[in-house]
Amino acid sequence: MIEAVIVDAVRTPMGRGKAGGALSQVHAVDLLAGVLRQIVDRNRLDPARIDDILIGCVSQASEQSNTPGRMAALSAGFPVHVSATTIDRKCGSSQQAIHFAAQGIMAGQYDVVIAGGLESMSRVPMGSARMGADIYGPGLNARFAPGLVSQGVAAELIAQRWGLSRADLDAYSALSHRRAAEAQFDVEIVPVETPQGLVSADETIRPGTTVEGLSGLCPSFPTEEMDTRFPGLDWSITAGNSSQLADGAAALLIMAEPVARSLGLKPRARFVAFDVIGDDPLFMLTAPIPATRRILQKSGLSLDRISHYEVNEAFAPVPLAWAKELRADPERLNPCGGAIALGHPLGASGARLMTTMLNALEQSGGRYGLQTMCEAGGMANATIIEVL
Repeated sequence: MIEAVIVDAVRTPMGRGKAGGALSQVHAVDLLAGVLRQIVDRNRLDPARIDDILIGCVSQASEQSNTPGRMAALSAGFPVHVSATTIDRKCGSSQQAIHFAAQGIMAGQYDVVIAGGLESMSRVPMGSARMGADIYGPGLNARFAPGLVSQGVAAELIAQRWGLSRADLDAYSALSHRRAAEAQFDVEIVPVETPQGLVSADETIRPGTTVEGLSGLCPSFPTEEMDTRFPGLDWSITAGNSSQLADGAAALLIMAEPVARSLGLKPRARFVAFDVIGDDPLFMLTAPIPATRRILQKSGLSLDRISHYEVNEAFAPVPLAWAKELRADPERLNPCGGAIALGHPLGASGARLMTTMLNALEQSGGRYGLQTMCEAGGMANATIIEVL
């Protein structure tokens, strides 16, 4: 089998996903185009060599509706024959794009692929593609009566099941900001030119975040209906222990190992194993647990051999329940912070996490990295890479 390797990985800074955010005046297509242009330029790669561009994007509406990877490639000046497609597995969209890219190389169908994602949540708000439609339908509603719940309520149910208190969630969230503030992101960030000037650092990190400050925030999801349906919930999920809305893009340059060598490029990591799995859609955010168990079986590795665990911080209970269930070392869990501090630009997050994990493994001298993230509908992707 042909080995698929990561040659490079870059991302934009993370901008707050609201009007006035640092990247909010940059068109979504141009946000991605800058990343595509930089990843080929810094590797002196002729973009004509690219076989395909696989881009994750969740809100495929407005500026993000017209195969944004293709539009971004054209905006970046790539030859017109370079194709692209858009992938939607909700929060795991760009992680799935990475899987498809690597699997295509391993199958012998690709030599050179860019896989990544984008989401401009300030310009294309979350839910834009839905526009109030019934997204479930009568058959699913009947199967899961009295009905599925929002991700926020699912996070509350997870906190209750795994015995995670409000204090636990806020302490973890403050730690996420502290770790992100201390991390070395310079090597992975591609600056973005905006009408206000160059943006070269994450806007979302708040180094002064404290547990005391977070404890004053009100819960975001209690309603009379949910109180009646789930009596006894403590309602602990707030804006402070949830992922931030964000604007951002990220991309990985993935190649067949012999092709990378022939081009004089040094592979930085190889793919060890992949998994995707579903879990209870009511709890929705728990699938990283079975995904991790199954990918460890596939890889033949035990969790203690993994140097870095990247578990997307959609809400604080997600990585905390994962760590509790799997008895994971908390020092290896999101050591550079996560989406609570950096933000969660939906379709870009999988590639952003992979970019951060690769660079952190190289900086720390770690060998294996495990990435997993929950996805709407109760799914999760998992990936293990080995630094070379």
